[in-house]
Amino acid sequence: MSEPFFSLPPDSIPSRRLCLAADMEQYSLLDTRTQSAVQSDLVRVLDEAATLTGLDREAWARQPQGDMEFAVLPEATPEAAVLGPFVHHLAVRLGALNARPAAPRVRLRLAVDTGVAPDAALGHAGPAPVAVARYVNAPQVKAVLAVLTSADLAVIVSDRLYQDIVRFGQPGLEPAQYVRVHVQVKEFGGYGWIRVPGHEPDDMRAAVDGGHKPVPSPNVPVVDRAKLSQHVSHGVAVGRDVRGGVNLGLPVMPPADGPGHAR
Repeated sequence: MSEPFFSLPPDSIPSRRLCLAADMEQYSLLDTRTQSAVQSDLVRVLDEAATLTGLDREAWARQPQGDMEFAVLPEATPEAAVLGPFVHHLAVRLGALNARPAAPRVRLRLAVDTGVAPDAALGHAGPAPVAVARYVNAPQVKAVLAVLTSADLAVIVSDRLYQDIVRFGQPGLEPAQYVRVHVQVKEFGGYGWIRVPGHEPDDMRAAVDGGHKPVPSPNVPVVDRAKLSQHVSHGVAVGRDVRGGVNLGLPVMPPADGPGHAR
């Protein structure tokens, strides 16, 4: 006799939702009055880009924190619309904002991932909120903006979104415009794909490869990051902070010393 099958009620199964984080460059260098002004600028350009894309910002679950906004988007949000038109309009609105005479320049790092992100007591739980909090602070994204001084926006999307949406061939999304990087921030590790609107991939590669290769410590084996598997465990996102564990997958260990190995 077969055992009865029990299904969970639909409202207890979390659905995949888009999560994004937009963080301003060099915010801490500004004085208090200017910080207040650029916070308003950030909200305005995000509002304008969403409206031009047909997205309802009122439906976003938003967690502002000074120079950054983290948001979980509604379940039915088209992922291709965020990665394509929304990013385009955001870059255009930033360009217009920064063309104002004598106005503080606003430059953004934007990170996007998708996954379960249920509400939690301190924000949202799940791997996607954790991932965007790490992706947005990836040293490679910061390096790209440091080198490409004319760029107002650098976007990094998770490997999951790249493979499912960008590489799938959605209209308006060009896979060749993205550069793959391995992000290692705190306890998080995973692949992401960087795009800078208005700049070629070779420009990004030069920035990423130019100054962010880790220098190995003496007597410490170096793990090849290309051999890491990507895995993120659950955590809770509270603004830019993450509570909970994030694991990277298992590294491939270096081979044991063979005969004749110099010591």
